[in-house]
Amino acid sequence: MPAIFGLAPERRRDAAEREIILQVEKKPADAAPSKGVLGWIERTGNKLPDPAFLFLYLIGGLVVVSVVADLLGYSAPHPTEKGEDGAPVIINATSLFSADNIRRLWVDMPTTFTHFHPLGYVLVVMLGAGVAERTGLFAAAMRSAVRGAPKFLLTPMVALVAMMGNLAADAAYVVLIPLSAVLYAAAGRHPIAGITAAFAGVSGGFSANLLPGQLDALLFGITEAAAELIVPGWNANIAGNWYFIAAMLVVFLPVIWFVTDRIIEPKLGKFIPESDAAKQAAAGDTPLSAGEKKGLAYAGIALVAVVILWAFFTLGPGTPLIDETAVGPGQLTPFFRSLVAGFFVLFLAAGWAYGAAAGSIKGHRDVVRMMTASMADLGYYLILAFFAAHFVAMFGWSNLGLIFAVQGAHAIETSGLPMPALLALLVILTAGVNLFIGSASAKWALLAPVMVPMLMLLGVSPEATTAAYRVGDGATNIITPLMVYFPLILTFCQRWKADFGIGSLAAAMLPYSIWILISGLILTFVWIALGLPLGPGAPVRYEMPAAG
Repeated sequence: MPAIFGLAPERRRDAAEREIILQVEKKPADAAPSKGVLGWIERTGNKLPDPAFLFLYLIGGLVVVSVVADLLGYSAPHPTEKGEDGAPVIINATSLFSADNIRRLWVDMPTTFTHFHPLGYVLVVMLGAGVAERTGLFAAAMRSAVRGAPKFLLTPMVALVAMMGNLAADAAYVVLIPLSAVLYAAAGRHPIAGITAAFAGVSGGFSANLLPGQLDALLFGITEAAAELIVPGWNANIAGNWYFIAAMLVVFLPVIWFVTDRIIEPKLGKFIPESDAAKQAAAGDTPLSAGEKKGLAYAGIALVAVVILWAFFTLGPGTPLIDETAVGPGQLTPFFRSLVAGFFVLFLAAGWAYGAAAGSIKGHRDVVRMMTASMADLGYYLILAFFAAHFVAMFGWSNLGLIFAVQGAHAIETSGLPMPALLALLVILTAGVNLFIGSASAKWALLAPVMVPMLMLLGVSPEATTAAYRVGDGATNIITPLMVYFPLILTFCQRWKADFGIGSLAAAMLPYSIWILISGLILTFVWIALGLPLGPGAPVRYEMPAAG
């Protein structure tokens, strides 16, 4: 389930949107549980604790399992390390109640938290992205992109901007989705079709994009921590899925176009405004102001300047972002590692340029205020990161993650399943879990410590495992009422059709979910079968380092 950096509950909502959501949740008709599969999903999911407490409970369960595994002598041979006699080093399960682990828990608690890999990535990128969001750059850019599109191209334009809008976090939900309804109504089309198309793009195509962004920084931080369980020192490349997510966008775009125009809109029928407000909205949307247009032009100049600057750092004298001592793709490691800082500078420069031209930034104090506000929005994320960091760390201390990975890899290897089938199973597993645990980072923090090392042992790169996870993570966001934005999207629909309920929205989004999942699985099969690189310096296959 999408959220800022994949964390649904911490997405920023202003007071008005929060009040809208509360009003929807209080409506007796909508509060009644749905029947059938959707009703079961809703009832079961509502019983799950908050993700932060979910990690706390998992830590408690992990402690119990570690004690039992230690008492039973649970072990496995290390896949890469060998002793002096040449025999593999044996990994033994370690009780988290041991003196060493108890001391490590309390003494290293600050270090465990601050050294959590995704934390630094998220904080740095959000310092810039928060400015770009609060100046109005993201909202204006999306409005500019979809306004004036020809009627027959309206759906692909909305879907494209929606998927690209994932870079803008909240703005894609609270700006683009209601705007799409207005644009469809103004074009004489059903506004709810616009809402479903935009919702499918923003949330169903959650990872699809032409550029790496905030989500890449978050997920690869978790991937790095998981990979280091088996290969210490493995470094994440946040552009490691760049080619794959761009291909996802290309594949999902015609899928959303087809489902919207051929399945959803014909079922909705001809739109007849039911209220004066709906009639006024259908008359058209608000054009960009002169200040907003000027701001977009200045932001474009800033964007080009940052790209040129990074190109200079990479290709210019001294090549500070090239490791000339390395060989092959390894030479680009500093460049890939610099992309987190690069996105910070890009968002900050573009947001500042836009705000200065549009009037939303009067001076440098406004920039600092916006940065401060963006950090305040991450309050929930910090809480979740604290518990997730300790779960991941304690999983490593117990050695259970590595043992599970080794034994799981052996079991899968003996099954003879090909690599595409393994990753397809991961896609389906993620799509199922996503119905109950919406946070992308929370799910990945649970799955990665086992799935990444296990598939590395089978020759699957961490980048390929992350890519498969991302396909499943987006497909089912749009059909679960547990998704934090589901009530808000329902409210947008009810502005145009008063009796549009939870079941109506879930039923409208189900065809998108099915086709996005099918097309994503096909893409994964084809990509892995052809062995195409998932991003620069990111192959599908992984070769374990020589044992030593």
